[in-house]
Amino acid sequence: VQLVESGGGLVQAGGSLRLSCAASGIRFSLNVMGWYRQAPGKQRELVAAITSWGSTNYADFAKGRFTISRDNTKNTVYLQMDNLNADDTAVYYCNVRPSNDWGQGTQVTVSS
Repeated sequence: VQLVESGGGLVQAGGSLRLSCAASGIRFSLNVMGWYRQAPGKQRELVAAITSWGSTNYADFAKGRFTISRDNTKNTVYLQMDNLNADDTAVYYCNVRPSNDWGQGTQVTVSS
């Protein structure tokens, strides 16, 4: 299983970023895909998840600002992040269930 994240970077508060996670080695359309994040000194936490049929689940901090989506034809899951603030600064990781594999992470830094 290989998960490769991209799209992180430095953005000003109020800005947007779109993260992508390309998956290989799995039957992508059958798996639950998730985005997690880990800020310095904090535990890794769920941001959002999407089932194989498109049902979504968001952390409270992500509701109304972040959107998770997937393209089963491209084996890719996305995280659109809008209205970012400094508290969103973290390494963002892609995750697949049920195998619980992880990507290498992509850094998101929001300047205030």
